Order: sequence, then structure tokens, then C-alpha cells
Amino acid sequence: MMPERPRLLTTESCVRYLLGDGPRPPALAGGSKAEWERWRREFGKALRGRLGPFPEKGDLRAEIGPPEQIEGCVRRHLLFDPDPFSTVAAWLLEPADLDPGNDRRAGILYAHGHGPGKDPAVGIGDEDYQHRMALRLCQRGYVVIAPDWRGFGERRDRPEWVRPGRDGCNVGYLAMGYFGYQMLGLNIHDAQVCLDLLQEHPHVDPERLGMIGCSFGGTMTSYTAALDDRIRAAVPVCYLSTLFSALTEQNGNTCGAQYSPGLLTDGDIPSVLGLIAPRPQMVQIARGDDCFRYPDAALAAEHLAAIYEAAGARDALELHVFVGVHEIDVEPALAFFERTL
Repeated sequence: MMPERPRLLTTESCVRYLLGDGPRPPALAGGSKAEWERWRREFGKALRGRLGPFPEKGDLRAEIGPPEQIEGCVRRHLLFDPDPFSTVAAWLLEPADLDPGNDRRAGILYAHGHGPGKDPAVGIGDEDYQHRMALRLCQRGYVVIAPDWRGFGERRDRPEWVRPGRDGCNVGYLAMGYFGYQMLGLNIHDAQVCLDLLQEHPHVDPERLGMIGCSFGGTMTSYTAALDDRIRAAVPVCYLSTLFSALTEQNGNTCGAQYSPGLLTDGDIPSVLGLIAPRPQMVQIARGDDCFRYPDAALAAEHLAAIYEAAGARDALELHVFVGVHEIDVEPALAFFERTL
């Protein structure tokens, strides 16, 4: 007897079969506050567990470079060890008008996306889709830390090691997997150490921390804010989407740095952003984004709004749709942080 379904020889055909007819609705039965609290607890625990072990924090061996004056800000190079086997390179930006006395500002963790790493966001090199956002935040009075994620910027691996023509994110993910680590989990761990440093900064109010990033930076913002309540306000940019779109019409639009094991068994990308509720969140969606496409992002936004509604915090979610491409819409993001931090 012939099978009822077609033969599924390729990985793509297997994935499409498993996905079914379309994106999955928010995993909230009934949508009440009590049901949301239970969902948040259970989904948050499952998500954290699937991201693998986070390494132990040890001696940071922090090394800070000399000050550089740039457009109303002071920029310093920073090196620190987030765990016994890694080193993070970052930029620390401070407003030049900081009072050496008891002047406490809000702190922002800036997450770069794919590309050369942290440098364009702090005013080094050519401007890109991030529009020098870390520098602009500092000019508005925030203390900002902008790290390189693993495999980018000063942490980029040799081309020979990742092998020409391959995505360095994927090679790094596979290599660290041999030790039981998930690349996304390791980067979230690095982000949490950055939050530690912000909280310890003498001119940062430890209760006023925010995070923003575009594309892969949006991934980092979403997951870090989902798992760390110290982030009081989050702006994920050009990331909200569904895995159905990523794995079908977007032809496998994912990479090792953004891979979240087993996510579709519990929810989807809107579920991750939903863990940020009831804290304030501005989700930026560009109509002309060719990486995370608008129609799919709009559908994902409906799912996210339903989660915030269930949390009794719909007013804390701002869905900012703008006419643009794969980029940060700067001024609305700055205004959001002014309102929420």
C-alpha cells in the first residue's frame, strides 16, 4: 500500500511537513492573567533549559582603555573575561557632561547585528543599518556598553578556521556544541555580564537598564530581556517574525548564532518576546525589510499583542511600524527610552 503522504527525502521537505499549514498561535489557553503567569513560568523554564548550560562567572580581569572624546561622549575600549574560557571586547560610552559626583544615568546594553561587529554603532567606520545608535544613545545622556558577540568584530575567527564560503556563526555554533554549549546561550551569558558591569558603573542607576538591537541584535535583545528582568525596557528591531516564514518563504533564514533549540515545541519567536511582558517593549517593524518581511512580522505582532493582553499589560507594548528597510528607526527608539527609563 502506498503511503498517504508523499515521500520526504530532503530536510526542507521534512521541515515543511512538520510545520504544517502555518505559524502557530500564541501558546496561551484562554488568555487570562493566571494562565499567562503559568505559561510564562513554564515556557521561560523550558526556554532557559534548552539554551544549554551557561558557564560559571569568574574573575573578569577587566581592562579599560584610555578615554577618547567623540561628539559629546567619552569612548573607552573594554576587555573582560565572562567565563574561564572566553574574552569579550566592548566599547563603553559615557556622556561627556557626567558630574563626577552623584550623577546616575540609565544604562543601555547595545546589541550589534550581523556585519563587522560593535564598531559602526559607536561611530567607527562607515555608518550602516544601525545608524550609530550606541553613540546616539550616549549623546542623549545614557551610559552605553556595546560588546562584540562571539564570532564578530574583534572576536571574529580566522577565515581558514570557519572555512571560506561557510557562515562563521554556524561553524562556531557547531564547535561549541561539542562542549555542550549553545552559541545563543553563550552570547546571552555575555550580555548578562555586560548588565553586571552596567549595574556596577558608578554613574549608572542599577534599576534603570535598557537594551536595543537590530536583526541579530534584535535576537539578542529579545532573548536577553526575556530571561533577565533587570532589563526594564527593550527595543528589538527588525526581528519579530515567525519560524514558519524563516524556514519556508525565507529559505532557511537562520544561523547558528540565533538558533534556539526546540523552540517550535513550546512556541515561536513571538513567545520569546512575550516573556518580556509586563515590562515596556517597543517592537520596530520595517515595511521594506527584506530579511524579516512585513506581512509575517505583522502576524507575529498579533501573537505578541495577545500575550501582552493576557498579562494585563497591553499598553506596555508599542508596535512601531515604519516606512524603511532593515534598519533602526532612531528617533522613536530614543523617545521610547526617554519615556520608560
